[in-house]
Amino acid sequence: MSETSRSLNFIEHIIDEDLANGFPKEKLRFRFPPEPNGYLHIGHASSICLNFGLGLRYSAPVNLRFDDTNPAKEEQEFVDAIKKDVQWLGFEWDTECYASDYFQQLYDWAVMLIKEGKAYVDSQSSEEIAKQKGTPTEAGSNSPFRERSIKENLELFEAMKNGDFQEGQHVLRAKIDMSSSNMLMRDPILYRILHKAHHRTDTDWCIYPMYDWTHGESDYIEQVSHSLCTLEFAMHRELYDWFLNQVVDADKVRPKQREFARRNLSHTVVSKRKLLQLVEKNVVSGWDDPRMPTISGMRRRGYTPESIRNFVDTIGIAKRENVVDVSLLEFCVREHLNKIAPRVMAVLDPVKLVITNYPEGEVEWLEAENNPEDESAGNRSVPFSRELYIEQDDFKEEANRKFFRLKLGGEVRLKNGYIIKAESCTKDAEGNITEIQCTYDPKSKSGSGTEESLRKVKGTLHWVSVAHAIPAEVRLYDRLFNDATPDSHKDQDFMDFVNPNSLEIITGYVEPSLKEAQVGDIFQFQRLGYFNIEKDATPEKLIFNRTVGLRDTWGKIQEKE
Repeated sequence: MSETSRSLNFIEHIIDEDLANGFPKEKLRFRFPPEPNGYLHIGHASSICLNFGLGLRYSAPVNLRFDDTNPAKEEQEFVDAIKKDVQWLGFEWDTECYASDYFQQLYDWAVMLIKEGKAYVDSQSSEEIAKQKGTPTEAGSNSPFRERSIKENLELFEAMKNGDFQEGQHVLRAKIDMSSSNMLMRDPILYRILHKAHHRTDTDWCIYPMYDWTHGESDYIEQVSHSLCTLEFAMHRELYDWFLNQVVDADKVRPKQREFARRNLSHTVVSKRKLLQLVEKNVVSGWDDPRMPTISGMRRRGYTPESIRNFVDTIGIAKRENVVDVSLLEFCVREHLNKIAPRVMAVLDPVKLVITNYPEGEVEWLEAENNPEDESAGNRSVPFSRELYIEQDDFKEEANRKFFRLKLGGEVRLKNGYIIKAESCTKDAEGNITEIQCTYDPKSKSGSGTEESLRKVKGTLHWVSVAHAIPAEVRLYDRLFNDATPDSHKDQDFMDFVNPNSLEIITGYVEPSLKEAQVGDIFQFQRLGYFNIEKDATPEKLIFNRTVGLRDTWGKIQEKE
């Protein structure tokens, strides 16, 4: 959709209004501020596309800032994964920043607040502080340490920084208003003691700033013009502004916080805490498991950055939270892959088919179109022989008129090949069909231009030559949860809704052209779906992940229910 045809979202209206009121366009700056305590997920993709999209729209720089203020949960692994995900989605940041870059400045400002009588060291336990917070309808009560002298507060705060106290022994709180209707304004904590090594500052600090104190001040230091966050931070805006009021210089850009709605995705969870549970309890193989809603998981499964960006653009930016059906994401993936994925043949549930009147030992190479959506994709050669594999479901001894695949006495066309007729079949002791015997019409070859080749039959089957087929492990991924909103049930744990059939591993057979396929390559297995080469694959062992089916089978299941 072009810039001229699409309507502006409400964030863009805010920015345009600011520009119309005299805000200098050259001072626009945005940021994406992830906490490196896990991998990014589809919800973060919306924020990434929003912030970096605004940067592109207004030709403004966008910072990538890591909110690394909690060494207990943050790791360099997560920093590296976040950078990779942002770049993979197609965006480049102007400056790579870290909240830890500002630890000294934040500390100095905290000392300033103490000197101005706006902050104090509280020596109560976290439980005692929580009790004194009050309720939304009842005012809180002052800490007994609220009126400590400036001198004592400065000494205690420096001792906290020097590591003289144990964790939990003291905190630094802002002195605002314990009777405020906004409970976040009731003397919020600025610093806590943590004797843990930081992934960037090691053990230089024994105190770490809280998110609310860090976030707005970091925006100000970086001169971010518009600080965009999700709706749960709407109540934080008053505190954001109060903190800025203490340090802002009239000659500099004052950041403006604005909120947009989080978009939740059906049949999954996007809480980092819950995603971590899935990893730790081995429900999935890791943060990049293809069933996970993480960007790295979707990349591994075969989703493309274009499809994710299109999904985010389709759902848009809103002021009200809602659950987006995962089928829309799958549609966007399917739509993009249809344009770019080469068509190949694979059989996942094979049964042997023997063409009894085809010469034994003969191999014929048939021309196959790589992608009808892309003329430049060209053609390839596929080997055809007397013995083939087809799908078990593509044959029935007897079937009604609505069954357009192969049945005894019936005819179908083999894709790119000949018209065949099923004459008989062989079964094992349990009655399972082990072989189908057919005859073919030698003059019916696809594209040959003969009268026989133009004859119409209702079914076309994919196949692979037995002698040339390459065995491959195929991982059939499905939705991780059976319930559309697994974490919305008050009386049940979200783990109760894990889909036990979210992964099925089978052995299939693929055409020989895939022997040289590389990790990440994406294909359409004709009539089956889209698949990509799994990162665990080796030259000796092909492994495919099912990215998405050709159709929304879940939608049909739900309609029946």
